[in-house]
Amino acid sequence: MPVLPKLTLTAGILLASFPPAMAAPPQGQLPMSPLVQQVNNGNWLDPSEAESLRDELYYQRAVHAYMTMLPALNVIGMRDGSEKEFGAGYNVLPIWKQRMDSRTMVPTPNADVIYSMSYLDLKKTGPLVVNAPPNVIGMFTDFFQRTITDVGAIGPDRARGGLYLLLPPDYEGHVPASYFAFKSPTYNVFLFFRTVMAKGDGKPDPTPAVKNAETTRVYPLWATEKDIKPMSFPDASAKQINMMYPIDSTYWTKLKEFVDYEPVEAIDPELRGVLASIGIIKGQPFKPTARQDELLKKAVETAPKMILANRQLGREDKRNLYYKDRYYENTWAGGTAEWMQDSYLDVNQRANFFQFAYSSAPAMVMHTTGAGSKYPFTARDQEGNFLEGSHTYKLRLPPNPPAALFWAVTAYNITDGTMPQTKQLLPSTNGYYDIPKQSDGSVEIWFGPEKPEGVAETAFIQTIPSRHFLVALRLYGAQDAFYDQTWKPDDVVKVK
Repeated sequence: MPVLPKLTLTAGILLASFPPAMAAPPQGQLPMSPLVQQVNNGNWLDPSEAESLRDELYYQRAVHAYMTMLPALNVIGMRDGSEKEFGAGYNVLPIWKQRMDSRTMVPTPNADVIYSMSYLDLKKTGPLVVNAPPNVIGMFTDFFQRTITDVGAIGPDRARGGLYLLLPPDYEGHVPASYFAFKSPTYNVFLFFRTVMAKGDGKPDPTPAVKNAETTRVYPLWATEKDIKPMSFPDASAKQINMMYPIDSTYWTKLKEFVDYEPVEAIDPELRGVLASIGIIKGQPFKPTARQDELLKKAVETAPKMILANRQLGREDKRNLYYKDRYYENTWAGGTAEWMQDSYLDVNQRANFFQFAYSSAPAMVMHTTGAGSKYPFTARDQEGNFLEGSHTYKLRLPPNPPAALFWAVTAYNITDGTMPQTKQLLPSTNGYYDIPKQSDGSVEIWFGPEKPEGVAETAFIQTIPSRHFLVALRLYGAQDAFYDQTWKPDDVVKVK
């Protein structure tokens, strides 16, 4: 066989490596546009292929809508669950007076403070005044969970308490002086207050925190005293309450109701375009076809798995890791409370957060010595393996955790941040308990399906066998040793 010249062989390989669009046209014919060649030689698609591609685009838009609207559906689920149990109204403020435990299904609840949460509707009431107690750790957010303002040490009241005035998005009237006045982008507003317990006899005492929360007052700005409803503070503790976001087609119907209720400006035009592409348009009927119903069902079942996959596999840039030598994560991944990175909105990280948490505020992200709150969490042990409830683990906290107020450790389900429902009910412990200290002043917290022999009840958190879990460390009033990383929690260690 004759040997081809080297130049000819190389030219043949290069020509074969080019895509068809780069192939030379037949002699005497002008070259076609690359896209004409790429897309069906300039002809319409086969009808079945066109239908299939349109369905695929609809499905992709539905997944995108799920991920971007999750902050709203997250808080809508909380509102609906709360109001089903306790009723609605600006004067209804449920308080978990004996702490929140696993009977309340809500993303990453904190069992170590006293929660007060309510849902205000400025469309019904007009401007509302909220007389916030002193020493609250809290916030107001709109119903996309965008912070309207922090309340407390990082808020304008600086932990002294004060009068907050919440204005509807379309309010154009007089704004009286002497209030901390803020206009909400949505009519619906989430009020979220946490009050700090006292240290009792070897355990936390919730009584002062409850009394403080019960001094909250909410009333319409223009109402006279005789027309203001008295406050109601139902005790939400020890009740089975489902405050989770929908996992079926209700996701879309709840979203449509929200879009219809809120002003157009609450959602930017591009995202409104995404919603319109799946049939959700303000003021117009939402009537998906049978095929579109199937695709919406597929999206609401698959999108959570996609978000979970992102969380499981982690970020390539490692911005979510708190430390270079630990597995603890920062759920904001070094961005702002609004999930802004240097030059972009971190949509994946935001979806990650709202799958298993709620309520983001500047106080949770800013470096505020002695005032802010920090939440490093981990889903892995020291060897990098996922935490699994069949095994026994130990977490060592070095001496003097840098928390001016208190520290706490809690276990959560990985999928949605709910508390694992075990006979323990409170899968948490904190610095208010008399937890035995090691000789060097450190504290050891244990996790497992059964308490190891010799471990104090206050140092043990029960897990569910064959179910993954994550561990969150809370530092309220984080101090400089946390920020400069001269104090770091140990990784969780699997104990054989």
